[in-house]
Amino acid sequence: MVMRFTEEHEWLRLEADGTITVGITDYAQDALGDLVFVQLPELRAYAQGEEVAVLESVKAASNIAMPIDGEILEINEALSDAPEQVNQDPLNAGWFFRMRPADPEALGTLLTEDSYAQLIKA
Repeated sequence: MVMRFTEEHEWLRLEADGTITVGITDYAQDALGDLVFVQLPELRAYAQGEEVAVLESVKAASNIAMPIDGEILEINEALSDAPEQVNQDPLNAGWFFRMRPADPEALGTLLTEDSYAQLIKA
């Protein structure tokens, strides 16, 4: 399973069908605190860096940006009623959306797990 990370603490997992599942890291959910609301994106194409989701926690609000160019195909509807899934299981049940990348090679430009570990240690 190929996983990549952004400096904004998002994770991307390449699925067997070539789609990419996106969420936030355990580090990010811990920094945000208990999530109380998740506004998920519309199903459409977005450019890298475009705001696609909003998270609200007891501590702060945070925006999720599109990590690479692509089209959002599916959103995690369960988060509308249970945003706490992001805190409880950020790498599995707490995913935000699935996307098809405009350029499949773009995933390789993001941080590896080791690179991300170094980033959060700094």
